[in-house]
Amino acid sequence: MPGGPRGKIRPAFRRWRAGRPFWGGLLLALGGAEVLLTLKASLDVILHVGMQGLAGYLLPAVMLLCGVLILFNPSQRLFYSVIGVLVSLGTWLTSNLGGFFVGLLLGVAGSCLTFGWLPDQEPRISRRQRRKQVRAAKAVARPLEREAGHAA
Repeated sequence: MPGGPRGKIRPAFRRWRAGRPFWGGLLLALGGAEVLLTLKASLDVILHVGMQGLAGYLLPAVMLLCGVLILFNPSQRLFYSVIGVLVSLGTWLTSNLGGFFVGLLLGVAGSCLTFGWLPDQEPRISRRQRRKQVRAAKAVARPLEREAGHAA
């Protein structure tokens, strides 16, 4: 159903996604959610334990917030990515070794992807398209070589 609602939503989502560091923000948010999910203690226990326990919930919440803010406010991506990588590394000490390293690695990778994203960069040409261009150029060059050989 090319004219249906799916035919209109997918291109709109692709345009929206192309204008922001989508994968970096998504990985950072997933890393924060993963670290939050690995914390099993109730809030009463955390408040009783003190600041160390509160930081275990605060840092992954900031990771999650930075990931969402990267998706919806890409103009401040550098600030959010720096905060995201620092907070992700901080979860190693406060939150079960950064969610058993999975959340830590997702957060650091997402922050690095976001930091390296360039908004006005031309889209890359796929390897398949480059091969087609080379074949087309060779196909055009062969008749010209034959004509040059007959003229000599």
